[in-house]
Parts: sequence; structure tokens; C-alpha cells
Amino acid sequence: MTGKIFRSCFLVGLAIMVLCTALFVAVMASRYEDQVYQEMEETAVYVKRGMEESGGDYLSGLEDLEGGQRLTWIAADGTVLYDSEADPAAMENHADREEVIQALEEGTGQSKHLSNTLLQKTLYYAVRLDDGTVLRLSCQETTMGALIISVLQPILWIVVLALVLSGVLASRLSRQITKPINNIDLENPRLDDAYEEIFPLVGRLREQNRTISRQMEALSRRQREFAALAENMSEGVLLLDSRYNILYSNQSAYALLGGEEEKPESLRQETCRKEIWEAAGRALAGCHAESLMRAESHIFEILANPVTANGQVTGVVVLMVDVTEREERESLRREFSANVSHELKTPLTSISGFAELMKEGLVEADKMREFAGDIYKECGQLIALIDDIMKLSRLDEAAENEVAPESVDLYDLSQDILESLQPAAAKRSVSLHLEGEKQTILGVWRILHEMVYNLCDNAIKYNKDGGSVTVQVTGEAERVTLAVKDTGIGIPKGQQDRVFERFYRVDKSHSRRVGGTGLGLSIVKHGAQYHNALISLESEPDVGTTIAIVFPRNMRP
Repeated sequence: MTGKIFRSCFLVGLAIMVLCTALFVAVMASRYEDQVYQEMEETAVYVKRGMEESGGDYLSGLEDLEGGQRLTWIAADGTVLYDSEADPAAMENHADREEVIQALEEGTGQSKHLSNTLLQKTLYYAVRLDDGTVLRLSCQETTMGALIISVLQPILWIVVLALVLSGVLASRLSRQITKPINNIDLENPRLDDAYEEIFPLVGRLREQNRTISRQMEALSRRQREFAALAENMSEGVLLLDSRYNILYSNQSAYALLGGEEEKPESLRQETCRKEIWEAAGRALAGCHAESLMRAESHIFEILANPVTANGQVTGVVVLMVDVTEREERESLRREFSANVSHELKTPLTSISGFAELMKEGLVEADKMREFAGDIYKECGQLIALIDDIMKLSRLDEAAENEVAPESVDLYDLSQDILESLQPAAAKRSVSLHLEGEKQTILGVWRILHEMVYNLCDNAIKYNKDGGSVTVQVTGEAERVTLAVKDTGIGIPKGQQDRVFERFYRVDKSHSRRVGGTGLGLSIVKHGAQYHNALISLESEPDVGTTIAIVFPRNMRP
């Protein structure tokens, strides 16, 4: 503001100085021109009298005229009869000259001619003589530009002094005007140090400060509430402007942006995830966007919505929700459905084929018993598969309904299961052994029974003829370990991590032969998860397999 006031005062002073100078020069030039015309008129009267008395001879004896005036005598037809500076014979006809025409008509005439290149002006004055000829006087006058140049130096000194004076006065005036304004305390404006003209400004500042204080307090409270909610959310929250700049991000979102050392300030940075960038781009285009993003062991759903103001998209809200469990459940559901369909279709296809042959009478009488046996075997496989599926379903129900645990002795449970499997083991000449001592844990008896039964059943099915199965039950202060060891075909190293997957079989042909469904170890895995137990597996092909489950003694599922 000080600079503006200074410039205004300074320019006003400069304008006044320039106008005064121009007016002075114009007045002086006008007075000088009138004076020259008066002098030429006096000279013309003097010469006219001389020529009337002496005729043309008077001009030959005429001395140089005063003020550098030039004398020309012109006949009525425009012919130059005499010129004080040039040869009349060489001069052109002057009948068309303005001052000559005017003198012939009115008795006297005057005109002027300006030379911009020479910065000079020629003044002409003509008078008609009694004999009809015209006597013309001319004089060169300095133009206004030349006059200004001639007096330029003193004018410049005057202008400089005037500008300095106006500059000092303008600077002082601007400081005096702005000092009270600059001294206003914006936090606590007072009227004591201000002049009357800025009292309304001080009053508005006071009211504005009170309004801002109330708004800042409310905004700060809301910001704290929002930050407390957002920072404690497991979902990532991002607020972006229309240039992809990050206005806000909670800790969960920051962990997903891809920044390692510095917190990203914009999605344009190369470290930011492509999925978030694309979703934000679609939202800035005015559309709701949804996509999935995989980050290490988690899967996140990206939800982006545009923020509009006055019909224009001004920003984006991005929400990142962890849907790992949902996606895994969906993947397992699809995989389970596909596997169940496949496992059901295989025996049903065989049963359908056998039944069709029998219906068409294409089976000989002595083959009927064999076909019926095959149908019975396939039906048994279907029943076993459905039974295992129902066991998995009961595990899920137990997890959802939180069945109350009870005290279960794993040694007694293992003993009962080995006794029930003794006939199946005897068919393969597999010996069953139980080692250890009574160990009690809290758990669901039915689930524990299915876990141990499946481990022992698999140990018999995948054993060698004449092999052995050993169940060991040992305990410590806080945990109990149940291990089932066999001397069977073993599991290759590369497949040991997959044997607990649903419907996975190491040797499918062998599994079909012994009636395996591929769900036994999956039931064991889910049962262990329900009891917060840990499973370990050690196996070597053609040597045997040992599967151990470590249960917490007093931990409820």
C-alpha cells in the first residue's frame, strides 16, 4: 500500500510538472510568433513607402533586413521580380502561394510552413502595392521542439528538483497514511493507535477474529475426532485433490501406498500402487470405481468415489478394505465346489455305466455279481466322500456356534480308535501300537475323534503290507503332543506342503484303490485350527510318515 500511495503522489507531481512545462513552452512559442509577424509587418510598411517613392531601384540599395528577414517582390501574375537571397529568374512562379493570393484579394496576407526535419517554421507576410505587385517578407522561426531543446537543460534541472521534492513528500505522506494501518495488532486490534478513518476496519477485524476463533475451534475439534476415527480404522482412507495430491491419509493407507522411507505426497510418485492410481483416475472422471489389489499376503478392495462441488469433480475419497478372508473363502468355495463336482462325478459315471449295461442286458449272468460289486464299491466311495464333506461342514458349524469344550483324554481316545481300526489293519497285516500316557486337554470330543481317526486311517491305508502304525501321546506343563507314525509309502518333499489341501492326493491311483477321498488331512487341519493346535509333518518316500499335533493344554478353542 505504501508503494501504491507513493507512486500515485509521485505520478501526480510528475504530470503537473509536465503539463506546466508544456503550457509554458506553448505560450512562449505563441508570443514569439506574434512578435515575428509584427516585425515583418513593420518592415513591409517601411519598404512599401520606399518603393512608392523610388520605385524598384529602392530595392537594389536596401541593406540586410532586421532579424534575418527575406524580401521577395512578386508581379501580379506570380512572376518573381526580385529576391534578396536568390536569383529571381531561377525561382518558380508564386501565384499559387497562399499569402500572395490573400494579399492580392485583401491587401495583406500571411501563412507559415513547418519543416519537421529541420525543426524550423517559416513565417510569410505579404502586402499588395499600389501598382498591383506584391511585396512578401519571410522569416524562419524556431519550432516548439527546437525551443524545448534549447531550454532543455534548465527545464531538466527544474523537473529533477520537482521530482525529488514530490518524491520526498509522497514518501512521507505514504508512511504517515500506512503507519497506523501497519501497526494494527491483527490478533487484538485497538482503536487507540488508529485514526478515525480506519475505525470501521478495526471493528470488522475484531468481529472477524471472534468468528475465526469459533470456526477454528470447531474445525480443530472435528479434525481431532476425524483423525481419531480414521487412524484407528483397519481400512485405509485417502483424500485426494483433482491433481492426485494426497490431502490426507491414515496409517493403514500409508502402509499400502508403497512408500518406504518418505510419506508420498502424490499418487503421481512412482512408488504408489498402480491399482490405487487407476481407481482414483476413474473417480476423477466422475465414476464410482472398484478394484482388487494384492499386497503381500493380503487382498484389498479399492473403493473410489468422486467429490463434487458446483457440478465439478474437485477430489476423490479412496477407501481400501481388507477382503483377504472374504476372497480366500470365495476361492476355497469355488475350489471346493469344483473338487466336489469332480469327485462325485467319477463314481456316479461308473455307476451309471454299469447300470446302463445291465439295463440293456449286455452283461452276462456270471458277470452280474462282479458288476454289482463294482457298483457297491463306487457307492461306498460316494458315501465316504459325503461323510467327509459332512465332517468338514460340522467343523465349520462348531467354529461358528462355539461349541462348549470338554475334558478329553487323548490317550484313551487314541486307544478306542485303534481298536476300531484293528480289522482294517489286520487285512494289510499292519500292526497298531499306542505309546505314552494319559493326557487331558480341553476340546470338542467329536472333532478330536475325527482328527485322530483320520490320521490313523490314513496311516493304515497308505502303509505297506506288514508295516506298523504307532500313536504316541506325550505331555508337558502347557501342551500335549499326539503323533502318528507309519512305515508307509511316504510323501515326496515337494508335495508335503499340499497334503492338507482339500481333495489333494499324492498318488491318485493308490488313493482310488484304497478308497481315499482326499479330505482326511483337510479335516485334521481344520480341527487343529479350531483347537489352536500346531501341525508338523515329517516324511520320506518308502520309509514312512510322522504327523504330530501339539495342543495347548488349557487353551479354549
